[in-house]
Amino acid sequence: MNARYFILIAAACTLFTACSSDQQQKVAAKAAPDKPVVQEPFRFHKAIEVSPGQTYDVLSWGRGAKEFGAFMILHSDSAAAKYTTTTGDLDGAITDVYNADMDTDGNPEVLIQAKGKDTVNYAKIYAFEFSNSNANKLDFPRLNNSQRKGYRGNDNFYIKDGLLIREFPIYSSNDSLAKPTGAKRVLQYGLSRNSFTVTQLSKDSVSVKEPVAAQPEKKTEVKRSLKKKTETKKKKRRRRG
Repeated sequence: MNARYFILIAAACTLFTACSSDQQQKVAAKAAPDKPVVQEPFRFHKAIEVSPGQTYDVLSWGRGAKEFGAFMILHSDSAAAKYTTTTGDLDGAITDVYNADMDTDGNPEVLIQAKGKDTVNYAKIYAFEFSNSNANKLDFPRLNNSQRKGYRGNDNFYIKDGLLIREFPIYSSNDSLAKPTGAKRVLQYGLSRNSFTVTQLSKDSVSVKEPVAAQPEKKTEVKRSLKKKTETKKKKRRRRG
């Protein structure tokens, strides 16, 4: 009887533990919220809260070709109960959105990064500075001839110390036969009087120079060197003699 009693007690404890574990897993599954899915015709959504009550929802939408579409920035000023919309045409697909105050004037800038594709995976930035309910469109500068040397796209953007940093790998040329050089170009973008400033931070090279191999000495030069050494030895022997 005692053995059967202890076996029944052990079985009951095991069953109770299993049920408790299943209930805990179900509670944990319910507690984890599902990631919201952007439905057609929308393709991208990101909310940026620059301060309490000041939120910018950035969305892209469009039906048909994914290379083209439109974007909109929904500004919610819940404190003042003001809601404004800024829209524009979109070339490529939005990959990320950044918030900064590059000119430190207290007015936030919303920077939309899109990636298009022709012969390269080029990057495009749509920039706006917001002051109260007004959106001021900023013209993002194109790469000049020097900055574009060896450019094949694949840009990486990020915010550092309140400024926009752009870096991309450098190739041996700008055509489809280009090979990576292993170098990287880094540009820093600031803002002054509603115009972008650009500073190159990296010391890069478009072409990689092959190391120059040491040239072997010519036979005539070797013979002359040996002849001089022999004559020097003979002179020393004569002096000793």
